[in-house]
Amino acid sequence: MSILYTMKTPSFLVKNSTIGITAPSFGCTTQPYSSYFKSACRQIEERGYKIKTGKTVFMDDGKGISTDPKTAALELMEFYTSDDTQAIISAGGGEAMCETAAYINFEALKDATPKWFMGYSDNTNFIFPLATISGIASVYGPCISGFGKKWEQGETDAFRILEGTTKKVKGFPMFQKPENDISCPENPASQCHNLTEKKILHYFNCSDSCKMEGMLLGGCLDVLSTLCGTNLDNMKAFNSKADSVIWVLESCDANPMEIRRQVWQLKNSGWFEKASGFLVGRPLTSMGKEMMGVNQYNAVTDIIGKLGVPVIMDADIGHIDPAMPLVIGANSRILSEGNEISVEMDI
Repeated sequence: MSILYTMKTPSFLVKNSTIGITAPSFGCTTQPYSSYFKSACRQIEERGYKIKTGKTVFMDDGKGISTDPKTAALELMEFYTSDDTQAIISAGGGEAMCETAAYINFEALKDATPKWFMGYSDNTNFIFPLATISGIASVYGPCISGFGKKWEQGETDAFRILEGTTKKVKGFPMFQKPENDISCPENPASQCHNLTEKKILHYFNCSDSCKMEGMLLGGCLDVLSTLCGTNLDNMKAFNSKADSVIWVLESCDANPMEIRRQVWQLKNSGWFEKASGFLVGRPLTSMGKEMMGVNQYNAVTDIIGKLGVPVIMDADIGHIDPAMPLVIGANSRILSEGNEISVEMDI
């Protein structure tokens, strides 16, 4: 299996490494995020790391992001290229990080010493072109506030990836309804996921067991469809060199019809040319919804089903907790049977 641009994997963290927190999307200026930020920093420091906080984390003069996108991009570039930080965790998701990404020099980052970047949702605007343009792997996982609660499997697995102590993650038997997520800013480190719903995986183009192999690539559909066709879309060059790709897709704000249009756009832009399979997360807004006969399942499978590759849906990825942290850009093997799933990554 070939790797685009010889995909680079950052060095793993060692004790006393410094983790930078910056806000290329939303910051941590409001509750419960400010309390969760403080709790997260405390728990990470107790694990043996230092924290360097960027000024954007406490800025809120932006529209859909923390501050002016040029300012946010400059700080992210400084954190990524500086020897002062060994990894970066995004302050949060948001709505308009595409404007920040427009000022990131991904060509220059090809020559930078790779370091771990972690975030999800709007952070797809950095993670996706970092892989497809710069050729550097990163972690689609919790933003900093996610580490402010009591650490469970997802949070622990995310740090074990950064530390190089695991290359394999597994799914979860239960999940939390978004409306049951009760924040506790007074004592965030005591909060656990409210797991009340049984996770049920749905399979297409395969039975109730499935194997996939390929490079993990993807993120939030809301963002991917926005990047498609812009100067941050390098998929034609990527596909010319990649061997096989497992597409990791999840949705935040889109209704079922929007998801259908987004998947159609990516497919008809040639993005899925090297797809060996799809791992699709539980959609936040569209879960259990239907529009004119379109639901969360056929919005995807009607479009990509004819590709003839396996599709696993309602996987533990994205905005409905808990979620598996995944290394975007890693050659991986996915094994799924019934409602159990594991992802082994070459990192």
